Amino acid sequence: MTVTLHVCTTCRAGEIEAEDAPRPGARLHAALTEAGAPEGVRIVPVECLSACSQGASVALSAPGKWTYVYGRLSCADTSDILAGAAAYAATTDGLVPWRERPVIFRKQSLARIPPMEIPND
Repeated sequence: MTVTLHVCTTCRAGEIEAEDAPRPGARLHAALTEAGAPEGVRIVPVECLSACSQGASVALSAPGKWTYVYGRLSCADTSDILAGAAAYAATTDGLVPWRERPVIFRKQSLARIPPMEIPND
């Protein structure tokens, strides 16, 4: 199953920039794409994750898994974001044990959203 790493390309991350300057979210997307997605992960740009005051932001999702939204990220976090995406991809339900998450994912989580359908136990 392929995991999607959504990257908000419109995030300004609280910065005021020239209209034609690449936004922090777009720069983060470029850094993640250049570094390369882990196996089973695809990196997809999106125009807004509604985390404007917490940008730059990303979301991890996959069918049948919990979705996570993370904010206050930068290009310096690229390797941790990709490591977190790989750990998420390795789960069956999207729930990576807390201690196995990169520190930025432990501290910068904005939302945890249940899957559309939760399997019966």
